Amino acid sequence: MTDEVLIAQFYTDMVSVERLAELSARTYETTAKQFLHWCGQHKRAVCDVTMQDLLGFFVWRKQNGCDRLTVAKDIAGLRAFGSFLVRQGLWKENFVKELDKPKQARSLPKVLSVGQVDALLAAIDVSKPLGVRDRALFELIYSCGLRISEAAHLLVENVHLHERVLTVYGKGDKERMIPFGIAARERLATYLDKVRPQLVGKKAVAEVFVNYRGEPMSRKGIWKRFQELEALSGVSAKVHTLRHSFATHLLAGGADLRSVQELLGHADLATTTIYTHVDDRQLRTGHREYFPGHATGGSV
Repeated sequence: MTDEVLIAQFYTDMVSVERLAELSARTYETTAKQFLHWCGQHKRAVCDVTMQDLLGFFVWRKQNGCDRLTVAKDIAGLRAFGSFLVRQGLWKENFVKELDKPKQARSLPKVLSVGQVDALLAAIDVSKPLGVRDRALFELIYSCGLRISEAAHLLVENVHLHERVLTVYGKGDKERMIPFGIAARERLATYLDKVRPQLVGKKAVAEVFVNYRGEPMSRKGIWKRFQELEALSGVSAKVHTLRHSFATHLLAGGADLRSVQELLGHADLATTTIYTHVDDRQLRTGHREYFPGHATGGSV
């Protein structure tokens, strides 16, 4: 069996059997390709790989400039690949499970203030059809805390304007219902009623957001539009920053952690708790700003 056939079978297994998200499957596929390339360079057949070979591969990756996060992703990818090789009968056991991922210093996500979000959205020129689309798109991402892939794959049939609710399919095709605000409803209704029909024409397109050719917007297309918006507004951010801001603003407004977890589609509550630390940091910053005497050790 050639490496190309093995990689193709691995990818199919990840998507069809393991039900991994496409992005995760592609990431693991890339790691498997790099590992097979290393094996080829060192004249090692896949079925003869040892723990020493695995360690040699990761030393090679680090020597080529990979940081701790990349190595951790590589280990996750090779664990999946190893499990696949065991099921294929090429390995007797998955040696990669014996490797520990390098511990990562957990950095707090960047969050925009409400004013910064407003400035970002206000920079969109809604006098143009694509501007109307962009305002609806990014308003909805912020209002619902959507991932960029969820916005790109959002279907018209899953938008319930009257109820102000979206049906979204997140990681692992997990379904969740997300309410959205009045401002997002107004922007979305204008786009769906007046702009989208012009862009789509007579084509049958299931996705909500389309490009100037009337075709579904890609993740890259959304990312590029946001970069242009970032430059116009002077607000430094990424599309995913809107999702972080959504979660943090909800918690700051009094929402409970479990509800935010459900809205974000997090499988583990521990993932959501990082936003409480962001809010704590904002509180400390505000305290230093408004109580400078206390911050410098002055008495109260």
